[in-house]
Amino acid sequence: AFGRVPVGKMVHRRGARPGDRVVVSGTIGDAALGLDILKGGAVATAIADDAAARQALVGRYRVPQPRNALAASIRTHASAATDVSDGLAGDLTKLCAASGVSAAIHTPGIPLSRPAAALVANHTVGIDTLIAGGDDYEILCAVPEADFETFAQDARAAGVTVSPIGAVIAGSAIPSFLDERGRELALKRRSWS
Repeated sequence: AFGRVPVGKMVHRRGARPGDRVVVSGTIGDAALGLDILKGGAVATAIADDAAARQALVGRYRVPQPRNALAASIRTHASAATDVSDGLAGDLTKLCAASGVSAAIHTPGIPLSRPAAALVANHTVGIDTLIAGGDDYEILCAVPEADFETFAQDARAAGVTVSPIGAVIAGSAIPSFLDERGRELALKRRSWS
């Protein structure tokens, strides 16, 4: 990949600070579900009669849509950023390690597509599968609280959905993923392997 960044404006993984919001673009986990369909796994069986959902999920795996429209807004507002290529949990862990911080993520706030939400609701897959799966190619970033509303407005103007999913916190622990009751999920894996 080739591109240009104005001098001194590159946003690295390092730079996230306690109090920043953790924000993600688009939806998470669709590509992992698309791969499961192509492999004939449980997802393929669960949505065998929903051709549109199958096509959408496989499409997210085969033809990722990079969020290039967010580039200027990320340069202006984000303190740290990365793509979600190895899984949300794994890439957030890398961002936090580079920044020397941790994070607390509210899993019910993680944006899911309609098919992914249905598969979680009927227990075909767990949220852990979606946040550890790779190939989403969404943007994960840390945005200072004071800049979040402007960042969200810029994203809407660019036609990209962004969702705040948690907060950067002080410490060096791996990021925690909390359920609707505030209990930490025990993740068997954090990223694509």
